[in-house]
Amino acid sequence: MNYFLAILAGTVQGLTEFLPVSSTGHLIIFENIFGISQDDFGLAFDASLHLGTLFAVILFFYKDYLTIFNFKNKLLSLLFIGTLPAVFFGIIFEQQISTTFRSTTLVAVALIVFSVVILWAERLGEKVKKRKDITLANALIIGIFQAIALIPGVSRSGATISGGLFLGLTREESARFAFLLSGPIIAGAGTKKFLEASLNNISASDFNFFIIGIISSAVFGFLTIKYFLQFLQKNTLIPFVIYRVGLAILLILAIFIS
Repeated sequence: MNYFLAILAGTVQGLTEFLPVSSTGHLIIFENIFGISQDDFGLAFDASLHLGTLFAVILFFYKDYLTIFNFKNKLLSLLFIGTLPAVFFGIIFEQQISTTFRSTTLVAVALIVFSVVILWAERLGEKVKKRKDITLANALIIGIFQAIALIPGVSRSGATISGGLFLGLTREESARFAFLLSGPIIAGAGTKKFLEASLNNISASDFNFFIIGIISSAVFGFLTIKYFLQFLQKNTLIPFVIYRVGLAILLILAIFIS
């Protein structure tokens, strides 16, 4: 691992965490291409890059997060309820998520299968509701969609945005709530994995690469949030569906060729 790869990995994470294309899936592909150990260094580096995008989402939505201290605001309740499914299933399938699920074949299949879900959400969603219309039951449903994204290739943002669309939210409002909802789960899971892996496998010299990756991930993550929200004001998610399917086809071809 060199500094250029750390910057490149951070760029990949920052771009794909908030676009509906699966950041974990892209990092698995990235690590396979450049020979980064999935069992040792890879998992800890993944976690550090996710922490970079956590900084991005906190910085972008800090005013929204501050409202949770106003107990008349229901955002805290919505985030709490919406986070529970991912925590529950993350604990149950923790071992599989760290091993079995980190497969390029699974990533390819998930990219295609969940592209169909995104298309359904685009077609069926009324796209009229705002965040103030989200109920606790809605938050739970969107949280279940987020839990599905524990499968690499699904995409956390793609899943939660789709859940919001099915419930009638506009694309931009779905994305805003999806990004807000990502904060707690990235903070919890990312910090836990990072500490576990770094304590066991990472030397002090490796943290230089981690810091560079985190900064790169945070910068590109912040920019992606900003411009993706603007994009959704006038555009659909169809271009990302096309990208997902195209990437999946390339992965399948690469698997058969190898």
